Amino acid sequence: MTDQLRRVTRALLSVSDKTGLIELARALAAHGVELISTGGTAKAIAESGLKVKDVSDLTGFPEMMDGRVKTLHPKVHGGLLAIRDNAGHAHAMKTHGIAPIDLLVVNLYPFEATVDKGAPFLECIENIDIGGPAMIRAAAKNHDDVAVVVEASDYQAVLEELAANKGATTLLLRRRLAAKAYARTAAYDAAISNWFANVLETEAPDFRAFGGRLIQALRYGENPHQTAAFYRLPDRRPGVASARQLQGKELSYNNINDTDAAYECIAEFEPNRTAACVIVKHANPCGVAEGANLVEAYHKAFACDTQSPYGGIIAVNRLLDAGAARAITEILTEVIIAPDATEEAIAIIARRKNLRLLLAGNLPDPRAAGLTAKTVAGGLLVQSRDNAVIDDIDLKVVTKRAPTEAELRDLKFAFRVAKHVKSNTIVYARDLATVGIGAGQMSRVDSARIAARKALDAAADAKLAEPLTKGSVVASDAFFPFADGMLACIEAGATAVIQPGGSIRDDEVIKAADEHDIAMVFTGVRHFRH
Repeated sequence: MTDQLRRVTRALLSVSDKTGLIELARALAAHGVELISTGGTAKAIAESGLKVKDVSDLTGFPEMMDGRVKTLHPKVHGGLLAIRDNAGHAHAMKTHGIAPIDLLVVNLYPFEATVDKGAPFLECIENIDIGGPAMIRAAAKNHDDVAVVVEASDYQAVLEELAANKGATTLLLRRRLAAKAYARTAAYDAAISNWFANVLETEAPDFRAFGGRLIQALRYGENPHQTAAFYRLPDRRPGVASARQLQGKELSYNNINDTDAAYECIAEFEPNRTAACVIVKHANPCGVAEGANLVEAYHKAFACDTQSPYGGIIAVNRLLDAGAARAITEILTEVIIAPDATEEAIAIIARRKNLRLLLAGNLPDPRAAGLTAKTVAGGLLVQSRDNAVIDDIDLKVVTKRAPTEAELRDLKFAFRVAKHVKSNTIVYARDLATVGIGAGQMSRVDSARIAARKALDAAADAKLAEPLTKGSVVASDAFFPFADGMLACIEAGATAVIQPGGSIRDDEVIKAADEHDIAMVFTGVRHFRH
């Protein structure tokens, strides 16, 4: 690829974000570039003492319709789209008095930010940019001759090229800027179309697009031979994408995935009601507990599985305090994520230089609507977020014996956790703490046995006479297709069961529970997680 230098003689600047605008305009003027602008941008440039031509003087038409029409004109788009070396284009420009525009600087109306702040419908509509995307796409198409800039972070690269090439840009830079420009308009249109689908409650629009802003390029993906990057979506759900990282190494792909799993799980526990801690390893909770404070919750969660937490992710639902920070840093931990932390806790964690500390500001709302997406070969699976919460579910006692108050409390706790464990899921709980978790097995019986086995190991580590599954309750993310899975849980010591129900063999399962004096409740809600 040759440099194909193109001298910038005329630039059109129209920005909603004025960051760096005056510095850019001054530098362009110093290179002898004629400045053309619109509305507030033109006013800001003029007030800085620089000479600027209003786009209405260029087109011969005033801005009209509350600014909706100002740049949609042949003298703008002709100046952007004309191929400089094409004789026919040059003739048309001369005939119609169209001057070339060699540099376009546009950032779009803040539609995403307007939606994010909860603005009313008409305000959102008025923040849909029309002229901006049209100019951006025109300039990007004609990148052989025109440079297009869509955000202030690229101003310096353009100015460096102008300085190095006597006021000209290279083809390589123009192509890079064009690629970014199309990605920006694509993400912008995706945000608008998804907003419309949400407003209209359209569950399956004919076309679906997602667009995001790069947060960071990652060292690699799930494995070292895979490339990866992390993007922020317009959805401002509190979590790993919006969290502030105070210290530690750069997050990896797996760190981000696991931290998201931990924070979504901890969001099930209302901080004004209880202190809670979630420990995650490989996207599955390996210990979850409530306590009077975070230290107690952490120790109870850790006791569920004393091996897996090493190198794991820890999420808490309250302000991280010094006591919890000291306890957590006793073992190797990859990431801690919390809504916030005390200065003392931050100082304690700072002694572990490789430990990442993320402060998310708030917990995500487990009831909030939203979308999740997953790629498959040649397609995209999109679904609404699983926002069913146990507190909102009417539980149905289906056995002769109803659960005791203590059992019911633990059943609800276990079902909160089961929602966030990979299917097939079995979660044993006792005294608001997990005591055995079986995840991701092809058979629910296997999940029950693995969870019981983990409880036996934890009991041996703690030198307990028997595993804590004795006298526990158990949650299943989906119905028991046969009684054998539930019987495995009873064998491990469970006294009460919570499950969705809905199997053609529910009567068989209920009968087996009654025969063992087991209390069982149905939720009517399944929590498959793949």
